[in-house]
Amino acid sequence: MKTALATALALVALASGAQASSLKACAIPPAVTPAPAEIPPADEIHPDVPIAAYLLALFWSPEACRAGIPESDKKIQCQTNSFGFTVHGLWPNGPDKVHPRYCKPSPPMSPATVKANLCMTPSPWLLQHEWQAHGTCNWASPEAYFKKARKIREKLNVPDLDAGADQVMTAGEIRKAFLTRNRGVRPEGLNVRVKDGRLTEVWVCMDIKYKWAACRGGNGAPDAAVVKVTPKG
Repeated sequence: MKTALATALALVALASGAQASSLKACAIPPAVTPAPAEIPPADEIHPDVPIAAYLLALFWSPEACRAGIPESDKKIQCQTNSFGFTVHGLWPNGPDKVHPRYCKPSPPMSPATVKANLCMTPSPWLLQHEWQAHGTCNWASPEAYFKKARKIREKLNVPDLDAGADQVMTAGEIRKAFLTRNRGVRPEGLNVRVKDGRLTEVWVCMDIKYKWAACRGGNGAPDAAVVKVTPKG
């Protein structure tokens, strides 16, 4: 009984912390195990590429769970919770097709840092990967990196998509769902990502000063494209 009560109190405290940050509260384990440090592929290490822009990548979580992608955590993301869009990562982009990446090695993050960010990015593995692959290129610590990602995410009024019984929307309708809720975001500042006809992500693009801007790498699916939107479970 005592253990069960402690666990319940821990979950309540974590949920309250998530609500205080303006991100949806979620249920996470009272104890989490950080992912091991990643060994980056040699051809993906680009520490000397200058930063020219940023983007915030948002996973459509129901599709991540349906497809069983490696980045998702089956228990936290797909069984215990029902998320809409989650933060994939905050990415510094280079001036061309090569981007800053894996700028310095990093040990595993602390359990406290992982736990503090699981309602935003519900995967210990993905948190470690995003910090190493992207965060090390512009931030001194994982805490500083995720604080910035959270600040940008909180600035966005992210829609909770409902495609109806047919589970279909156009890419233009997905963009409009963001545009009607976010003053200053333009259609060319949204990259709607589709794989095998299904919505996977939306990338929200920014300039070097974190102001909403046109995406440098294109906008993904055209407005007329018909997209399958996996419903929330």
